[in-house]
Amino acid sequence: MTDTLPILCYVTDRHSLRIVPGENPVEALLEKIQAAAATGLDWIQIREKDLSGKDCAALAREALRCILQSAARGGHQTRILVNDRLDVAIAERAGGVHLGENSLPVREAKRLIAATSPGNKLKNSILVGVSCHSLETAQSAAADGADYLFFGPVFATPSKAVFGAPQGLELLAKVCRAVTIPVLAIGGITLESSEACLASGAAGIAAIRLFQDAANLTRLVARLRQLCS
Repeated sequence: MTDTLPILCYVTDRHSLRIVPGENPVEALLEKIQAAAATGLDWIQIREKDLSGKDCAALAREALRCILQSAARGGHQTRILVNDRLDVAIAERAGGVHLGENSLPVREAKRLIAATSPGNKLKNSILVGVSCHSLETAQSAAADGADYLFFGPVFATPSKAVFGAPQGLELLAKVCRAVTIPVLAIGGITLESSEACLASGAAGIAAIRLFQDAANLTRLVARLRQLCS
């Protein structure tokens, strides 16, 4: 894994986009992805759980086209992660697949990536990450070969309420110390709390609203880089 630290990851959610009546949510999301890539965000996770395989693949394909265009103009090479859909990640040559605690096991995902890639060309290019909500599951995922972890929710947030009470900075720090792979803090992340997450040992942050609702995404990313330096 060669991504520079800290890693800033925008997790997409087209349902919470602010769109005008009649606007296509997928097209609006692609515009947001293109803008995010242009600012130098490191990762963008396609987290659209209700899309069919066909539609998820089409969205991932267009997202990858957007970031290639941005990179061709001298921009940052953003990594596209696909939530849960390993088939889509492999088919579209995405930068990674992000698994939930109840998704396909990490070892099986790694085996399938290697098996579908002649000469193992995808073996080291498709990262396998896991969302974890406890110290035990984080250690287990790391032991199984995960390339990175999302840990949270660190702070209270509606999108992660199903996973229970916030884990807090103390437990985040314990997880970061317990594993040797990058841990990204997620859940209620704000500009103000980002610095505390990184000080706790996180390799980066992942967020939906922090990036999706930013009035000036370029300024936000620059500020985060400044806080993290």
